[in-house]
Amino acid sequence: MQLQQLAYFVAVAETRHFTQAAERMRVAQPSLSKQIKALEAELGAPLFSRARGNVTLTPAGEALLPLARRMLADADTARQEVAELAGLRRGRVRLGATPSLCAGLLADVLARFHRDYPGIRLHVEEGGSRDLVRALARGQIDLSLIITPLQHDDPALVTEEILRENLVVVSPSHERTRKPYARIEDLRGRAMVMFRRGYDLRETTLTACRQAGFEPRFAVEGGEMDAVLRFVEAGLGVAVVPSMVLDGRPGLSGTPLAPPGLSRTIALAARKDVEPTRAAQAFRATLRTFLLETAQDGTLPQGVELIAE
Repeated sequence: MQLQQLAYFVAVAETRHFTQAAERMRVAQPSLSKQIKALEAELGAPLFSRARGNVTLTPAGEALLPLARRMLADADTARQEVAELAGLRRGRVRLGATPSLCAGLLADVLARFHRDYPGIRLHVEEGGSRDLVRALARGQIDLSLIITPLQHDDPALVTEEILRENLVVVSPSHERTRKPYARIEDLRGRAMVMFRRGYDLRETTLTACRQAGFEPRFAVEGGEMDAVLRFVEAGLGVAVVPSMVLDGRPGLSGTPLAPPGLSRTIALAARKDVEPTRAAQAFRATLRTFLLETAQDGTLPQGVELIAE
């Protein structure tokens, strides 16, 4: 008994027509009929009654139909499982991330994942959380590291909070202040470097300044993370940025905001209606393990805290 024979049998049983079944299976009708006859010979019983052009199931056919469907479904599941396992050797992970994460922890996570799964291609989409959420909804990426809470909750997404990060006021290192903290009010009247419109950090900074009773003064605006940091290094102004982006930038100095300060939550997001591939699940596990180990050995960037599961 072959799976192909069972597939032909189910097609005839569902269409009650040999020619239509052959068209569905994209095979010549004589070939399909031959395979059905071979199956009947092997089972020792006719499966169809072919009286006057009407095709109906015999009692043997009625008994076989649910079994055949189950066997075909199990075979399809087995193929999917094997393909998924093979995907851990040859697949891909399409990951979205904000620019600050691409400039921070993400490179080390990707390096570990590539070491463990060298055959999986990694595609990284860099953008703001809103753009990344749209990319997830369109199926353009599999997973995304985003900033929460989102301005508009998307019921089609599932999010897992993983990190909490403090925001700091960044200035050129030669302007380092002796004060342990800065206040939002200290930014009143100061030249600021501001992110482009639609950027999460822009909205966070504007909201904080307005709640403190003033509108910030922009020296330059419109950049992504790397551009903003370079503009600050050049002395164009100060900016409010995540603490982790200052690692490896000796030309910059970050001052924490006075308690309760400002912070943001980083979450891993995926579509709720799509089961993640094994490759995507492997990346999530790698990310979690990396962050847990980094937190345990005390090497998380300053101002970054792991959110326990």
